[in-house]
Amino acid sequence: MQVSEMLEILNEIQNGNGNRRILAQTSELIAPIAYEINNIIISYENELTEYRKTEEANKQLMTSLSHDVRTPLTTLIGYLDAAHKGIVTGQEREQYIETARKKAYDLKDYIDILFDWFKLNSNEFTMNIAAVEATELTRNILIDWIPIFEDNQIDYIIDIPDRPIKVNLDFNGYTRILNNLIQNVIAHSGADKIKIAMSYETNNMQLVLSDNGKGIDKEDLKYIFERLYKCDKGRSEKGSGLGLSIARQLTEKMNGSIKAESSIGAGTSFTILFPIVE
Repeated sequence: MQVSEMLEILNEIQNGNGNRRILAQTSELIAPIAYEINNIIISYENELTEYRKTEEANKQLMTSLSHDVRTPLTTLIGYLDAAHKGIVTGQEREQYIETARKKAYDLKDYIDILFDWFKLNSNEFTMNIAAVEATELTRNILIDWIPIFEDNQIDYIIDIPDRPIKVNLDFNGYTRILNNLIQNVIAHSGADKIKIAMSYETNNMQLVLSDNGKGIDKEDLKYIFERLYKCDKGRSEKGSGLGLSIARQLTEKMNGSIKAESSIGAGTSFTILFPIVE
């Protein structure tokens, strides 16, 4: 391999042909340099691929914003205008106001998830991870969901051991994980039963959230933790496609793991593991 050949290949790479590599025999003096240049090229190509994926995701997100924010906001304004202008009165007016209130909360949840997504993918994102008692923390988070379960006519079982379990967690991050998973069940599963159970599992705290909903197709299940992925591409209901991706990212940033199991007609279960602190 001549230096002139290397320069020619590097020039092609510089002009956009990222598939070119510098080939050299191990016995050649120039081989270590060629291998190192190839590693740099591969690293650069991987970063470029990831950048393109992020750019495409951002474009999808902006398209989603146009629909998922404008549409409910327009509907919300319509209900409030009808109530304010006296187009509806009496009991119907109260129903319009209640519908507007619920849509306002849906919109707030959507915007909260968007802010979480942007923070997670910024260089300024930080977490305050510390050893916490997870059983009591989990109870306190779930207490706020009980009236929501009841409003949505969802039977619930909460099974948390009395014995303390200490793990390293960021309070806000852990809260967001649980909230996103539960919100996913309420919004998309069609379930009328949910169970949240915590236990010890080989030096890990295990948290299983399961429902009896419609389930997720095997092919969709592979991608549910990917950003902007929606199992039903044509659905018009609320949903950013970011909630489960955020849950996975937050779990992994706290040295945990998350997985999903599901089958059509038999419900879905999410299992989270966090290492126990002795």
